[in-house]
Amino acid sequence: MTMNSIKVEDSSGNTNDGTEASSSSSQSNGVHKVCLPPHRTTFQKLRHRLSEIFFPDDPLHRFKNQTTLRKFVLGLQFFFPVFEWGPKYNLMLLRSDIIAGITIASLAIPQGISYAKLANLPPIIGLYSSFVPPLIYSILGSSRHLAVGPVSIASLVMGTMLSQAVTYSKEPALYLQLAFTATLIAGCLQAAMGFFRLGFIIDFLSKATLLGFMAGAAVIVSLQQLKGLLGIVHFTNKMEIIPVLTSVFENRNEWTWQTVVMGGCFLMFLLTARQISARNPKLFWVSAAAPLVSVILSTVIVYLIKNETHAIPTIGHLPKGINPPSVNKLHFGGPFMALALRVGIITGILALTEGIAVGRTFAAMENYQVDGNKEMIAIGLMNIVGSCASCFVTTGSFSRSAVSYNAGGKSVVSNIVMAATVLITLLFLMPLFHYTPNVILAAIIITAVIGLIDYQGAFRLWKVDKLDCIACLSSFFGVLFISVAIGLLIAVGISVFKILLHVTRPNTNVLGYISSTRSFQSLSRYTTAVRIPSFLIIAVEAPFYFANSTYLHERTLRWIREEEDRIKANQEPPIKCVILDMTAVTAIDTSGIDTICELRRILEKRSLKLVLANPVGNVMEKLFNSNALEAFGLDGLYLTVSEAVDDISSSWKPEKGPAQPLTI
Repeated sequence: MTMNSIKVEDSSGNTNDGTEASSSSSQSNGVHKVCLPPHRTTFQKLRHRLSEIFFPDDPLHRFKNQTTLRKFVLGLQFFFPVFEWGPKYNLMLLRSDIIAGITIASLAIPQGISYAKLANLPPIIGLYSSFVPPLIYSILGSSRHLAVGPVSIASLVMGTMLSQAVTYSKEPALYLQLAFTATLIAGCLQAAMGFFRLGFIIDFLSKATLLGFMAGAAVIVSLQQLKGLLGIVHFTNKMEIIPVLTSVFENRNEWTWQTVVMGGCFLMFLLTARQISARNPKLFWVSAAAPLVSVILSTVIVYLIKNETHAIPTIGHLPKGINPPSVNKLHFGGPFMALALRVGIITGILALTEGIAVGRTFAAMENYQVDGNKEMIAIGLMNIVGSCASCFVTTGSFSRSAVSYNAGGKSVVSNIVMAATVLITLLFLMPLFHYTPNVILAAIIITAVIGLIDYQGAFRLWKVDKLDCIACLSSFFGVLFISVAIGLLIAVGISVFKILLHVTRPNTNVLGYISSTRSFQSLSRYTTAVRIPSFLIIAVEAPFYFANSTYLHERTLRWIREEEDRIKANQEPPIKCVILDMTAVTAIDTSGIDTICELRRILEKRSLKLVLANPVGNVMEKLFNSNALEAFGLDGLYLTVSEAVDDISSSWKPEKGPAQPLTI
């Protein structure tokens, strides 16, 4: 049977034998022929598919029709965005960036020290990580407002996973080796994902599961800081809620009232400052300056009473000077290599997810685009360099980026200003932190991570998508009661399960006709939609794959059985034709084709006709190449559901006497 016999023509209007299809033949009896997509070789199809997967944004479009010199300049700008914005930079922008840089430095310095403690690393490592990585990002990064440095989630995960095998207090050299090695692995993973354009992988961490993960991590982090707020010396290294609370109350004899009073007062001060800034964005500087003010005030207080009491533990001596090299501390072998690999992969993906999400958030607010793959390369390279310069995992921080944005930051120069401020601190101001109490670092961490608990977001998930809310809660409780790493795996597992659920159990609907709109819509959704007598119109809203072909086969037969039961109960005319609306079937494989053919054979034995309506290009091509269309005959394939109903119903009328076709 030729293409023309089943009302099929190629996109140029030619029939299978190459003859020109006339307008009268292509619209015979008002029925349009269904076109095949333009002919392409297997290589062309593969190239197109890979391009859609890895290059959806067509990053090389700017190089088209350009001279060699221009291509070289564009190449520099592509790999080093500093060459793009640098020539346009001016003094007015510099003034704004200096203000923003100094402002975020006032937040980055205490946060850097605090997050290093959160990762169970020496506080000075946090300042090192706030100096080198921002300089690297300012050269390679494409976001104008992303402020980089240590972040709470990555610090927490690193500290938790490493401390389960090695503790810094007992084996400081090995702990540092593993931390720097994990940072290098994270950087290599991030850069590789960007270079090979694998950014879609991080999309498996859905917003719902990340919402639960971050909330659970925030609760655990806050409870862990009770050690500092209460002055407890002996505290559990575990991160689950039950061991942490047990450790708090089992060591009540170690609580000190001086630490409790100071911690409570400064925690209230920090939370109040945060609330003031949240209610009035113009007062953003209150929340930004509060951590540094707290550090200064608490340090002064402890210094003044140092001879009166020794009940408040302090940071102690911090060495002056810039980042020492740590290449010799990278650890590639031994029994802990697998641990470093796991920590690097998990923290790398978490840091990447947070950094890109923050960058895209502020880019959307300012109406510019951020290249996710270039961001991955930038974040990866800054972690690779950082691992060689005594830094641990860093990425874009939401709190610091928000401060930079509200302070009027216009470009990544604000990162350079912040790094310069940290440099001055490292060179000249380190002795001032000797009397900084640990309790103030705990208060700063609690204030920072408490913003990760988005209970309103959880309520929205419950209202909009119950499955998303279940994923969020599962991730949340997994972190609380099992572990941070397992909680993250639960989050990923639920995300993958949700994808599989949608793929294997796609939506199907019975359609009815809405005369006022001249369209077919779901009967369960629109009360004005009416059934067409003798027709059952089923819409499939997913690709037809091996994973769902059995389900779609069974569900279609069930729709037919239910419709026959309804017809029998209402004494209506029996079904004669089943129409599959394939508008939303974006792809099909051999299992799907076999399922459609099997359905046709089953329905044919029951004297029911199966008709396909509006298959998309690649589906149509596969159906044709598999010769599946030959069995459907002249009236088995239609461009629209309306044409199928009109054409088929008109062929029934002569059997019942003179009548006009059912025109809809």
